[in-house]
Amino acid sequence: MVIMAMAIVLTLFGGSKQKTTREVVPAGATVTLYDADDRPHRPGTLPDRSIARVTITTLDGGERSLTGTLAFRETLGERFITVGRKVNRFLELENVVLVMKDASFIAVMAVGMTAVIILAGIDLSVGSIYAMAAIVGAIVLHELGAGAGGVLAVAAGLGVTLTIGALCGLANGVMIVGLRVHPFVITLGMMAALRGLTIIIPQKIYHEQSIAGFPPGFTSGFFKKQMFGVYPVPVIIMLLVAVAGWFVLTRTVLGRHVFAIGGNETAARYAGIPVGRVKIIVYTMMGLLAGLSACMYLGYLGSAETGAGTAYELKVIAAAVIGGASLMGGRGSALGAVLGAIVIQLIDNAMIIFQIDQNLNQVVMGAAIIIAVVIDQAKRRMGAR
Repeated sequence: MVIMAMAIVLTLFGGSKQKTTREVVPAGATVTLYDADDRPHRPGTLPDRSIARVTITTLDGGERSLTGTLAFRETLGERFITVGRKVNRFLELENVVLVMKDASFIAVMAVGMTAVIILAGIDLSVGSIYAMAAIVGAIVLHELGAGAGGVLAVAAGLGVTLTIGALCGLANGVMIVGLRVHPFVITLGMMAALRGLTIIIPQKIYHEQSIAGFPPGFTSGFFKKQMFGVYPVPVIIMLLVAVAGWFVLTRTVLGRHVFAIGGNETAARYAGIPVGRVKIIVYTMMGLLAGLSACMYLGYLGSAETGAGTAYELKVIAAAVIGGASLMGGRGSALGAVLGAIVIQLIDNAMIIFQIDQNLNQVVMGAAIIIAVVIDQAKRRMGAR
């Protein structure tokens, strides 16, 4: 409901913008220009400001008609028509896909964070794990070089980022269970340590703060593969992770154990649930999903930098909490995490559309978390009554 309400507001009040596209005229096709009185003219005989419509007739008899702000151009033997149209700032296809794409990086990690929060835990190191997996993955992809095949590049990128993420998550879980220290402290320390390593490693190896030069089969050949004019692969991965998260949390023994521990850890121990093992598995899965998100980031942007994932822990936790996960534990859903990530990205998009200072972004995120927690507490009190 919140997403629908925000979409309606952005559609109605976001305004419109001029979008210019370029239509290439096929070889041998006939171009006819029409004025406001619908009289035909040959190309070059009608000023651009007087063109009301253009038709392109191909050799096989097919015909296309273009309207809008039109201009005919012919350069270096290529003929094309520029078409300017007014489009809704929010409902434009590219903007909607961009919102979903940006949300996907957060949503994938938010699914894992939801499981952690259901356990009554927290993971402040998620942004640093994301950055660490991205940096190590970028080094491997850079060393493979542009000549590496697509299958090898994707396998190597996924294998390295998932492994690094899972190992970092495993380290979190083992220390939390083995040392019996609150997750806040362990993951806070891990956040600082990993962030430091992401700065040191690329500087020691390449003396730079960013790494690029990946195989095209990894970027444009897979993670940034264009389909119907957009790049939907990150969104598809987000949906697959949401389905997998829903299945694990609601249809498996592990999922039932997670809810049981979050609801009452002492009772879960007496019931024979291996609490320590479940916590380690959940934190490892959290790291694994951070690694997957990092791989999506590498494939889409084609580079990695030491500042990757900065402040992502705030957005990931906010997505989980806004999506219905209770910081007290025992409640949450993978679908809610994805919807929460979309809400966060809609907030970012709204600030851009309404030209609000982007420096206020963190303020808005903090306010969203506070509001979500207050609503959650109010619901708990009402339920108790």
